[in-house]
Amino acid sequence: MQARAALASVLAVVLVLSGCAQPDSTIHAAAGSPPVESTAPPAPTTPTPSPTATHTKPPKPPLRPLPPKLPAGLRRTTGVKPVALTFDDGPSPAWTPKVLDQLRSAHVTATFCVVGLEAQRHPELIRRIVREGHQLCNHSWRHDLDLARRPVADIKADLVRTNKAIQAASPGTPVSFYRQPGGRWTPEVLAVAKELGMRPLHWAVDPQDWDKPTAATIAKRVHNAARPGSIVLLHDGGGNRAATLAACPHLIADLKHRFGITRLAR
Repeated sequence: MQARAALASVLAVVLVLSGCAQPDSTIHAAAGSPPVESTAPPAPTTPTPSPTATHTKPPKPPLRPLPPKLPAGLRRTTGVKPVALTFDDGPSPAWTPKVLDQLRSAHVTATFCVVGLEAQRHPELIRRIVREGHQLCNHSWRHDLDLARRPVADIKADLVRTNKAIQAASPGTPVSFYRQPGGRWTPEVLAVAKELGMRPLHWAVDPQDWDKPTAATIAKRVHNAARPGSIVLLHDGGGNRAATLAACPHLIADLKHRFGITRLAR
């Protein structure tokens, strides 16, 4: 009995020393054990929207005010007794050939103030105008009524572009004159025209055929307003010119009889 009691006491001591009987003992992971990876999918993230780029055009420069009266230096008369005929806003495939036919029948020449865009579209008409002895005048690229009020660089680019279109249609043909659309002249556009070797061409007689009066009214207005040396404004483009075409035979005969009709001198 004493031997069994002694053996039990030894076993109790061994269990206490080994810790197996501690009720609050914890098991620690061995050093160097790899971490357990989570198998749960990551939470979705909402992308931060990038700021929207805005492209704003720079403001256009303000238009220069028109002078209170026409500037000096405009060509308004021929300088001699005969008058001169000028035709604006062409060339038009509908009307310019018919005007040319009438001028040829009357044995007179005229000055055609052509729009650059139309010259580019109808180079064959530019060549016919030149071939039949008429003069050419730069009338801006697209008949911009406010061109003379724009920055000088814009004015020059417009006039140069128009001259290039004319020269492309008829190489070597001089463009001696510039006519501002609407007659809305400024000193700036006069200076640019002069720099490019063109004289500013205005007029003395405007029957306002662009407003589509009757042929009789056009002829009457020209008859009443014409004086020796007048430069007469008419149109062969920019719209329906049937009334102008119908008026031409009478007004040409009238002007030839009273004053004569001449080609503009440079």
